[in-house]
Amino acid sequence: MKRRDLLKYATILPIGAGIASSLIPSAAVAKATGAKRDLIKELGLRSFINAAGTYTAMTASLMHDEVIETIQEAGKHFVMLDEVQDKVGEKIAELCHAEAATVTAGCWSALVLGTAGVLTGMDMKKVAQLPNVTGMKSEVIVQKGHNIGYVHALTNTGASIVEIETVDELEKAINDKTAMMWFLNSYAPFGKIMHEEWIAIAKKHKIPTMIDMAADVPPASNLWKYNELGFDLVCVSGGKAMKGPQSAGILMGKKELIAAARLSAPPRGGNIGRGMKVNKEEILGMYVAVEKYINMDHDAELKAWEAKIEVIKSAATSVNGVITEVTVPPIANHTPTLSITWDAAKVKITNKDLMLKLRNGKPSIEVMANTTGVNITVFMLKDGEEKIVSKRIKEELALAAS
Repeated sequence: MKRRDLLKYATILPIGAGIASSLIPSAAVAKATGAKRDLIKELGLRSFINAAGTYTAMTASLMHDEVIETIQEAGKHFVMLDEVQDKVGEKIAELCHAEAATVTAGCWSALVLGTAGVLTGMDMKKVAQLPNVTGMKSEVIVQKGHNIGYVHALTNTGASIVEIETVDELEKAINDKTAMMWFLNSYAPFGKIMHEEWIAIAKKHKIPTMIDMAADVPPASNLWKYNELGFDLVCVSGGKAMKGPQSAGILMGKKELIAAARLSAPPRGGNIGRGMKVNKEEILGMYVAVEKYINMDHDAELKAWEAKIEVIKSAATSVNGVITEVTVPPIANHTPTLSITWDAAKVKITNKDLMLKLRNGKPSIEVMANTTGVNITVFMLKDGEEKIVSKRIKEELALAAS
């Protein structure tokens, strides 16, 4: 049957003609009936209630309606990519108290492009040369407690990592090859040198500093705190608590370093960042997300989170042998987290089995494991989903306790 015949046939099918409609492409059925395509259902993808958090593997957060509307409208127009970055960069820089800013393909991209800008400056020959760093300052100093997998973003540029632990080691490590000093904010407690001292030593030696604060909002004030503190470059994810596009991030800081970083970014080619493309829709969407996030009533937001936590906590503790604790991580993902554990003699289920039952239930629910139980966050829950989560948690724990 030809496509035009399929469409013609679809228009005369009665609603509920399941067998016949199954022979027709989903797009044709949707068009003929006026229904919107549900690709999640059509492709057999598992959708779930996110009581875990803004993990990349779980597609981070859901974008605000205003962000989605911005993306849809932007998709109807042609504009010059650099002009969008210029205008949006100015607005985000103003909102975040920075000299300049640019939207990147996530926080990782911000780390790569920012480091590249430090290494090359405005020298186009050096830009084209990366990751070959011959003739450039290319050592990045990192505290031992911060030296985890994210440093690969820095070494993608060809830079090498110099690990130090104390102030004395830092002073000795600085030499004529030192290009930058990098700080991983979520691991600040694992380092021996705190923000202010790190910046002061860098400024004394005229060395640029970069901070990775990928998931470190809330609070919203962190969006300008580290610019005001004196870091030369600040990198943040856009698709977590700010609920912008998941594949967007922000690089902000000193004007000359942002300009240099953009030389390694699209639409330019012949550089290491050509593949880190951010489309006009994401750039504009990220701007709207930042603006909305900064202007939200965060006190009301916190109260709503606490109320949702209480609903789940009350349901869980109604089961004999269940213990709960509410904590707030000091830095990254700074939102209320509910830890649920239980007396194994009274509640006979492992945390892995509980997670599996929640995942395989209807609706599917994702939580995170702790040492012996599970952790639940509510800042990615839609209104009302806390009741569903509380009901399912209580059901499974009560069943295991019976």
